[in-house]
Amino acid sequence: MASSTVRPGPEDRPQEHDVARRLLDSAAMLAYDPATEVDWETPLDKDFHGASPEWSTLYGTAYWHEMTDAQRKELTRQEAASVASTGIWFEMILQQMVLRDVYAKDPTSADVQWALTEIADECRHSIMFARGAQKLGAPAYRPHRLAVELGRAFKTVAFGEAAYAAILVAEEVLDVMQRDWMRDERVVPFVRTINNIHVVEESRHMKFARAETRKHLAGAGRVRRRIHAFVIAVASYVIVTSMVNKDVYANAGLDGKRAVKEAKANEHHKSMMRSSCSGLMDFLASARLLTRPALVFYKRAHLI
Repeated sequence: MASSTVRPGPEDRPQEHDVARRLLDSAAMLAYDPATEVDWETPLDKDFHGASPEWSTLYGTAYWHEMTDAQRKELTRQEAASVASTGIWFEMILQQMVLRDVYAKDPTSADVQWALTEIADECRHSIMFARGAQKLGAPAYRPHRLAVELGRAFKTVAFGEAAYAAILVAEEVLDVMQRDWMRDERVVPFVRTINNIHVVEESRHMKFARAETRKHLAGAGRVRRRIHAFVIAVASYVIVTSMVNKDVYANAGLDGKRAVKEAKANEHHKSMMRSSCSGLMDFLASARLLTRPALVFYKRAHLI
């Protein structure tokens, strides 16, 4: 009989290590190089939308019905570029949090090697989003100053389940809308390709984020769980409310003040956001991260 003091071998490691190994195998079999996969050379065809119109913040409003077809298409292109720019901002936060998490850990482990693979993916995604936004004819949209500073603080202090669950929120929200966009023949082809690449590769990132969130929560006490539930909710609110910059309306040739007002009151868009996050909310509930204070922010962000 083996002694109880014997250290477990690789075959006895926890399930999360198996997750990392499977993700590494998946990445080896299916990964993309946006530099060659995306058609960067063909000029932008303005007969296409930049995103599925149903995902526009103005879809279904009185203003939407007054807009010309060309204005609607330009708005969706500007909104898609804004979402891409927000994605770059959060991917930079994500990369720093993941790198800090694996700093000084065993680089021969599957977990660390997967983390480095994810960081490499995110670097490519950020460049891809930047080139995509530029091709859509949009400026470099940035979150407002408070969001930038909150992000700076979050990436510095967040750890464990707070870091990985916040990563999951950003990835899940993008995933659902981009699945619609990549299948929509009304969307300009190069954006559909970008969305397809992101959906395929982010599906692996989301699996890892779920596994890491569960792993870190396994040793979390009641106070830590409640504090991190609140931190995750605040981070989620900042991320989601930063996705569409208010400047997209003026850049699409619209009355910015009226557009912002109607977008804020748009029940259709709020419903789209809630439906897209149902699976995410189920996961957070199963992890006991939907505390009463956290729910306030999820409801304000129209995620629940």
